[in-house]
Amino acid sequence: MLVFLLVLVVVLAVLGGVHWYVWRRLVRDVTVAGGTARRVGTVAVVVLPLLSLAALTSARAGAPFWFQQVVAWPGFLWLALLLYVTLALVVGEAVRPVLRRWLDRRATAEVHQAAPVPVPVSVPETAAPAVEAPEPPAAAPSRRLFVSRVVGGSAAAVALGTVGYGTYGVLRGPRIKRVTVPLAKVPRAAHGYRIAVVSDIHLGPILGRAHSQRIVDAINSTQPDLIAIVGDLVDGTVENLGSAAEPLARLRARHGSFFVTGNHEYFSGADAWVDHVRELGLRPLRNERVEIAAGFDLAGVDDIAGESEGQGPDFGRALGDRDRARAAVLLAHQPVVIHDAVRHGVDLQLSGHTHGGQLWPGNYLAEFANPTVAGLERYGDTQLYVSRGAGAWGPPVRVGAPSDITLVELASKQA
Repeated sequence: MLVFLLVLVVVLAVLGGVHWYVWRRLVRDVTVAGGTARRVGTVAVVVLPLLSLAALTSARAGAPFWFQQVVAWPGFLWLALLLYVTLALVVGEAVRPVLRRWLDRRATAEVHQAAPVPVPVSVPETAAPAVEAPEPPAAAPSRRLFVSRVVGGSAAAVALGTVGYGTYGVLRGPRIKRVTVPLAKVPRAAHGYRIAVVSDIHLGPILGRAHSQRIVDAINSTQPDLIAIVGDLVDGTVENLGSAAEPLARLRARHGSFFVTGNHEYFSGADAWVDHVRELGLRPLRNERVEIAAGFDLAGVDDIAGESEGQGPDFGRALGDRDRARAAVLLAHQPVVIHDAVRHGVDLQLSGHTHGGQLWPGNYLAEFANPTVAGLERYGDTQLYVSRGAGAWGPPVRVGAPSDITLVELASKQA
């Protein structure tokens, strides 16, 4: 508990310092003391982080779903804006002195150009003229204000443009990505077998029924042989989001649709969601496997977040007694279980969880916690594919990590 409190204090101190810095550069330095603009800006810098806190905690606190929806948009968008306006302002600190020096040199040149040309005058020898060295012009307050407004306005414009485009990318829906994965054990009959992989849909207060319908339409357009939903379908209860998930009942694939839990299901009532997706026609794989007629085994394990409820991954149940002469494809939400997959002879693991970092430079942080952040990599005899996901958690924004649905095509080396 003490460690948690210390971390909380540090986080709050950092956030407070960042907000003070943003207020200073975007409000105090660019407005007139006592003016309406400064008052409005100050109120905004106080209210917006409170909305962010409400957006982050309202679901866990059991707030009504309508309240979660009200605070989610401004609260989460502010977090994304805060990130990019802070980064832009930090870059602007290097521009600020350069711009000031340029303005000072320009002002000095204008003073010299405007000075009258001296006319020679005969002066008596006894009268020694007093000559004073010209003083460089002091930086005018108007120039300092101009620099602050240029830097602050540019930072705000960059942040708004970045977040706006990132939001558009999420609301537009994921794009289809195609990846070919050669597997030695896949029989000739399964050559070209197509698995539509989708993860991290994150239905919640912001992304609802329209979002799930876009995903269903995109998946069905690929005409896959099998559909794999690899966790983090929701951020909320079945009561609040059951209707938003209903379009999933219209998923179509020759060998069906399968589902494994992600960590966010355990924040939202995993058992209830497993029952609900089963009602929608998806088959949950809870530490179990099925034989796919094309000639390989499909297995799924619960997410490691379920260990707190006694429902974590059980690779022995899912893979322990299978015929290892057959290829095995594993659905597991988090990439970190790849080492268990290698030990159990899995040929291909399909995962999500990372969002590809979601908000640059978050991808660098994601690399510390995950063996693979996005894409296809090999670990011994096992290949791991990590999807960036089809939705977004927190801010409905993606920067440098576009959402995707991946059509994985299995390639038989016997073909």
